[in-house]
Amino acid sequence: MAKNLKLCDRSIGKGTPCFIVGEIGLNHNGDVDIAKRLIDVAGSAGMDAVKFQKRNPDKCVPADQKTIPRETPWGVMSYLEYRYRVEFGFEEYREIDRYCRERGIAWFASSWDTDSLAFIEQFDPPCHKISSASITDKSLLKAAAKSGRPVIMSTGMSSMQEIQEAVELLDKENMVLLHCNSSYPANEENINLEVMDTLGKTFNVPVGYSGHERGLQISVAAVARGACIVERHITLDRTMWGSDHAASLEPTGIFRLVRDIRIVEKALGDGVKRVYPEEEAIRKKLRKA
Repeated sequence: MAKNLKLCDRSIGKGTPCFIVGEIGLNHNGDVDIAKRLIDVAGSAGMDAVKFQKRNPDKCVPADQKTIPRETPWGVMSYLEYRYRVEFGFEEYREIDRYCRERGIAWFASSWDTDSLAFIEQFDPPCHKISSASITDKSLLKAAAKSGRPVIMSTGMSSMQEIQEAVELLDKENMVLLHCNSSYPANEENINLEVMDTLGKTFNVPVGYSGHERGLQISVAAVARGACIVERHITLDRTMWGSDHAASLEPTGIFRLVRDIRIVEKALGDGVKRVYPEEEAIRKKLRKA
C-alpha cells in the first residue's frame, strides 16, 4: 500500500480527507486584486490551498514564438511581452503570501523552470507542483526533489514511460501523482478515471486528480475512486479574457465542488457492514423473523 505523506500538517493518502486545491494559475490576469478575490472565494468555500503558476518567460517561451503579435486587453504586444505582463514578481507574491496567511489558506505554485522553482522557494511553500508540460524536464524534477519538499506531479499528455522516468528522479516517499487529461476543456470520454488505479498500482504512491473538464461530476467521482488530492482551475467569470477561464469553476461551482466532495467522503464510510440505529425500527417492522 502506498505510504501517506505529510502536507500542510495533514496526512495525504488513503483514508484521509481529500486535499482540495483551487488552481488560480494565470486566471488572475496579472492583477493582484483579482488573485485576492479568488483566494477569498477558495477560502470561503473550504478549499485547502490555492495554486499559482510561475515561469521565466525568456526560458519558457520558444524562440520562434517570442515576437508573434498577440491581441490582449492591454493592446497588441509580442507574445513574450504578454507573458511578462501576466507574471507576478517578488512584490506581488509577497503580498499573496501575506494575504493567504491572513486568510488561513495554503498556497504553492507550478514552477515551469529551475529559476522559477528557486524563486518560489523564497516563500517556504508546503510543496512544489510539476505540471504535465514539465514532466520531461529532468533539471526541474531534480531541483524539486533536492528541495526536500513534497512534490505533486500531474501526468497529462504523458506516456507511462515518461511518467516512470520522472518518478525515478523524485522521492517516491514524498510525492503524489495526479491523473490528468491536458485538453482544455477535457471531454469526458477521454478522461479515463481508471488510470488512477493504474498509476497507484504501478508506482505505489498516493494518486489524485487534476481536472480540466466542465462541471463537477467527474471530480467528485475521482474522490469516490480514492483521489487524495483534487485540483480544479478557478475563476471569477468563465467569460474573462485568458486561455484557462473557460475550463474553470466559477464561485458557485467552487462551493458546490467542496460541498459534494465532503458529502461523498462521509458516504464512503469504513467498509464495515453493520445495522445502524436508525434502521432498527424498520427492521422490527418489516422482518418476519
